[in-house]
Amino acid sequence: MEAALTPPRRRSLRSLAAAFALLALSAVPAPAAELGPPQADLLAKLKARIEALDQRLDGVLGVYVQDLSTGTTVELRPDGVFPTASSIKLAVLYEIYRQAEEGRIDLAEVTRPPVPRVRGGGILQELGEQVSLTWRDLAVLMIGWSDNEATNLLIRRAGMDAVNRRLDALSLPRTRLRRQMMDTDAARRGDENVSTPREIARLAGIVARGEALSPGRAKDLLAVATLPAEGSNFRRGLPETQRAISKPGALEGVRCEAAWVDLRGRPYVAAVMTTYLERDADGDAVIREISAAIYETFDRLARASEYGRVISER
Repeated sequence: MEAALTPPRRRSLRSLAAAFALLALSAVPAPAAELGPPQADLLAKLKARIEALDQRLDGVLGVYVQDLSTGTTVELRPDGVFPTASSIKLAVLYEIYRQAEEGRIDLAEVTRPPVPRVRGGGILQELGEQVSLTWRDLAVLMIGWSDNEATNLLIRRAGMDAVNRRLDALSLPRTRLRRQMMDTDAARRGDENVSTPREIARLAGIVARGEALSPGRAKDLLAVATLPAEGSNFRRGLPETQRAISKPGALEGVRCEAAWVDLRGRPYVAAVMTTYLERDADGDAVIREISAAIYETFDRLARASEYGRVISER
């Protein structure tokens, strides 16, 4: 039988064990995350650029950017509620395609649009009364030319409540379609179409992925969604050949845009939203500048190693 240790000897062994444990702990290197990767510093500079623009803007600015390859975000008032203007049309587009997937809408069905009933109705105002278009044709007019009457026809076909139920199912509860386009009476009642930078950027990503759609329908949705949108300031901050969703919205005192950019090796979603603008042109300019700053940053990240080394092809 082993002899029992005396109390002084037990204390001595405990002290020796503690010393070895402390020595072993001091030999463990610090986690890599504490080293401050250069990528994080570059994104911090992007945020600083956005904050500098915010300080100069006479209005309220919200920004949300998410790197889809890493999940990293750059944010400024990401959960503030802003008017969406025409950017809400992405929600209408997605609902139309989901209902087509469910067999409730035939996108190839021909309809004869009535004479536009709203001010600023769009291209439909210029077409003859006998014109016939498919629901997909109307979606093209809604996205590529931001045609308001085409949008209203699609809203009435899909149902405003259905659009909002879909947004709830997508966990976008603060993105709301509350009125048809150019309905100023509804706007005066406070029935404004709204979202947050975080949610409207996420919606752009959902549309880009064609979430819950068959591959063929998802491909067609993306083809419509990536039509060069008339008046897109976000797209002006990108190279001409860059594939992107960029849905702008403009009202008096409001400029906003929701985007997905298919940058090779570093795709991202983004939203830039402004309201209470003293000068609408300033909102246009800040969207262009922020879009260009985001692209410049993510393009560098896409072409470089994790340490920032870029090897250009020669």
